[in-house]
Amino acid sequence: MISKIKMRLLAVIFIFILGNPGFSQTKTFSSLSKYEKRWAFFHPFASFKIKKHQKEMFAVYEEVKNKKLLDEFANGGKLDAFRHTFAMAYFSRFVSVKKLRKLGKAHEKGNFLQFLKSKMEDGEVPDSVSSVMDLKNNELGFALGDGLKRISVEELKQKIITQINLGTAFIIKRNKEGLYVDCEGNIIPAEKIKGTWKNSKCLVGSGS
Repeated sequence: MISKIKMRLLAVIFIFILGNPGFSQTKTFSSLSKYEKRWAFFHPFASFKIKKHQKEMFAVYEEVKNKKLLDEFANGGKLDAFRHTFAMAYFSRFVSVKKLRKLGKAHEKGNFLQFLKSKMEDGEVPDSVSSVMDLKNNELGFALGDGLKRISVEELKQKIITQINLGTAFIIKRNKEGLYVDCEGNIIPAEKIKGTWKNSKCLVGSGS
């Protein structure tokens, strides 16, 4: 009988070959953070399930993006909020919320490491506000997913778009020109954002 350790090692090797078990289309398993790899090691079957259904999840996200059903901001905007909310709601059909919550936290810890190395995610270097935004939208995904497990993927997509437009999700405040502003509406100079983990970006409801 194969031991749990050997099974987990085999799982990690398998995932390494197939790709990552997370929420990025561009990352390979080898480029994931140590926190995400650790999650995959301790949750091999959940990793398999996410990987199995990942293609459909991203196909829905790409549809929303290409058809411009929300805004065009893949970082900090409604499109970003949709990716996290839909992913968690959708994956909760196959993996427990407890395990997904751990994966979400592992992903955000990895984003802090990306910040330290000045590496971009979705066109921008991560910061604390975007991390908080992602975690809050993950929780919305769990809440919606729990009550909408039996509806179709298309219906789930529409339900989440509706909730985002109603302001239930979270985004980072921008002005009409798409520039980041603080909670008082003042434009935040780029030099005060670049290279800072904590800054004056403002988290607001997605109906703003």
